[in-house]
Order: sequence, then structure tokens, then C-alpha cells
Amino acid sequence: MENFDSSIIEPIEMRMVKPSPFEVRHKIDKKGSEFRSLVKSISEHGLLQPILVRPVAHGFEIVAGYRRFEACRSLRWRHIQSKIRELSDKQTYEIQLTENIQRQSFTPLEEAEAFKKYVDDFGWGGVSELASKIEKSEEYVSHRIQLLKLPSDAKKQLMQNMISVSQSLELLGVPSDEQAEMTRRIYDEKLTVKQIRSIKKAKVSKKDVLETKKEQSHKITKKTKLGLKMALTRIDSVANEAHTISDPKIRSEVVTYMMDLRYKLHELLDETIHFERVTLKKNLKL
Repeated sequence: MENFDSSIIEPIEMRMVKPSPFEVRHKIDKKGSEFRSLVKSISEHGLLQPILVRPVAHGFEIVAGYRRFEACRSLRWRHIQSKIRELSDKQTYEIQLTENIQRQSFTPLEEAEAFKKYVDDFGWGGVSELASKIEKSEEYVSHRIQLLKLPSDAKKQLMQNMISVSQSLELLGVPSDEQAEMTRRIYDEKLTVKQIRSIKKAKVSKKDVLETKKEQSHKITKKTKLGLKMALTRIDSVANEAHTISDPKIRSEVVTYMMDLRYKLHELLDETIHFERVTLKKNLKL
């Protein structure tokens, strides 16, 4: 079955047109050279392409052409040539996304926010569906959304083009407590993606070595603690036998000796616990 375009093209009063609540990018630098050039072009040649709107209660909503609309409004036009089409919220958002991507007017983080709204906030579909609608790969969409997990410093540098999208994505594989330092190094040392990966790999290898040392050390100290606890149990058993000695003087001397041994074993056990908790932990961090 063919899909027929049932759109109507006609001039609409400017006062009847309003921005869409789903507009993915409302920010327009009206003092910028790009916007001024657009105003000049429309002033000299007219509006070469009508804006796309959809009918809503009490007027029309802009679907595509927000910059053109603002340019015409700055020229104090009373009417604007419009293409009127019935569209759902989802269709409206998809058209706006596609238009901004094609014009390359998005920053990476703006794109990420727009993708997240489509997939998570609005629940209009998954990554696969969105990728198909905007003619991008699933990897492209998912990677953009991942950028929102960056720490604030990295986001700021990305917005200022101090680091690239590829470099930013590599930061996501760095532990959160090391991301700020890595972000600084990427900018200061002009690290490439390959260099960042090498640094990450080296850190992982070092961590694995430390984990192995830690496991071995804990294994030894656990065995030591167990041996001391077993010795305490045996000392207690022998001390109980000492109470059966018939001679009071000898019994007292033996019991006192056994209690002294028991105290020394407790001291050794306490030292082992301290060694595990403090000394061993400190050395493994070096």
C-alpha cells in the first residue's frame, strides 16, 4: 500500500505558530554570524523552503525549521509559508533529531541527551530502532548515550573541544576515582586513544599483580591465625589437665606457666591481625 503525502502548504500567521515541546535544540545564537547570514538570505531571496508544522490546539507546532521561523520573526513577518502535516509526538521528535544530525548542529552531549530522551525518558523505542530512524549505527547511538556517564570535568572539556569523543569514551573504562587525573593527562599530554588504552592496560596489569600478592599474603596470614588459634585450643586442653596434679605447689607452677604461654599466644595472634590489617594493606598500596 502506498503512503501518500497529505501535507498542505500555505502561509500561516506567525502568531499562530509556537515551538514544539519536543524540540531537541532550542538554543539559537541570534547574534552569531550563521543566524545573521540566514536572516540576510531570507530578507534578500525570501523563504526558499517552508517550515514544517503540525496542527495542535489553538494553532500550530514547529516540527522542522525553528531557525527559519526565528529569522522570519526577526524580520517582523506576519505570515510564514508552512507545510502542515499530521504527526505524532514520536514522529515529530524523530524528524527533529534527523534534521539536527544532518545539519551537524548538535554537540556530542546534546546528541547524547536527545538519544537518551528517545530511548529512556520517552520510551519510544530501543537503540536499534533509533539507529535505524536516524540512519546511524547502533554502536554510534549507544556510545553517544554513554557520554552522559562522564564526570563533569570531562564533559566540560568535551564541550570546549579540549578532548575528543573517542578520548572521552576511553575515560569510561577508568575507575571513577582516577578519571579526573586521566582527563587532565589526556589534555596536557595530548594522549592519543592508543596511548590511553596502553596506560589503562598497564594499570590493569599492575592491579592484577597487586591482587595476586594480596591473595597470597592473605592466605599466609589466615593460615598463621588458624595455627595460633589451634595452639590456644591445645594449651587450654593441657592447662585443664594441669589442674589434676595432686601436689598444690607443682600444680600452681604448671598452671601459671600454661597461662603465661596462653597470654603470649594471644599477643602473637593480635600482632598477626594487626599485620594483616595495617602493615600488609599499606605495603600492597606502594
